[in-house]
Amino acid sequence: MIDALNGLNRQEFVGLPTGWEASFANPDVRSAYRNYALWVVQSFAPRYLGLGSEINTYMDAHPDDAPNFVSLYHEIYALVKAQSPATQVFVSFQWDDLNNMFPQPEEGDRQRLVTNWEQVEIFEPNLDLWVISTYPYLAFDDGVDIPADYYAPLLTRTDRPLAIAEGGFSTQPVGSGHSTAEGQVAYLNAIHSQVGSRLAFWVNTLLNDFSADLLAENASSLGVFAHTGLRDSDGSAKPALAVWDSFRDGA
Repeated sequence: MIDALNGLNRQEFVGLPTGWEASFANPDVRSAYRNYALWVVQSFAPRYLGLGSEINTYMDAHPDDAPNFVSLYHEIYALVKAQSPATQVFVSFQWDDLNNMFPQPEEGDRQRLVTNWEQVEIFEPNLDLWVISTYPYLAFDDGVDIPADYYAPLLTRTDRPLAIAEGGFSTQPVGSGHSTAEGQVAYLNAIHSQVGSRLAFWVNTLLNDFSADLLAENASSLGVFAHTGLRDSDGSAKPALAVWDSFRDGA
């Protein structure tokens, strides 16, 4: 995944050289993004190439700059395909935000559980996969509360392959939620039962929970993800690991 944005705040750039304008209209940003993407393709001939992560969150925060990113994506897509036709190119979308699960009045009269499909489809016809991230414990009290059709609309909206670029479910409470180990199992089953047959790949962000030392040093930025592993920080398996392994093994 190539990404110029902050991994913990997709609404802002990170690591730009001093003096560079933080905008996808900036010719320097566009050139650097394009050149790096082509270097990755030339060096590794990747099977999959992401050109932006959870991009809808940036589009929400910076609607004036969104068309600039979209045009850059289409430009790079064509160049990548000219060099490596087999490479599957995409951006990912934050599914929970795409479905307006978090109150954001500044975005207008958007309705909870109504998908902002226009933010996805503006990248067509140049999405080889439809790829999402999802952390539904931030939107639902527990995994058993995930609607039976929460992910299923993807199946009828596109005939593209689907994928989960990152995601997880906490086994410890976060905020006002009541996340549990059983809820993590329910989360895995929700994805598998609703869209599993169409997934090209599926990434659970953490294998192990964060250690106490790591969490102590990064609690403000990483704490919300600390218990989304399929194993505890000491490597002990959670119930979800057996479920995950059964999906991987095709059981």
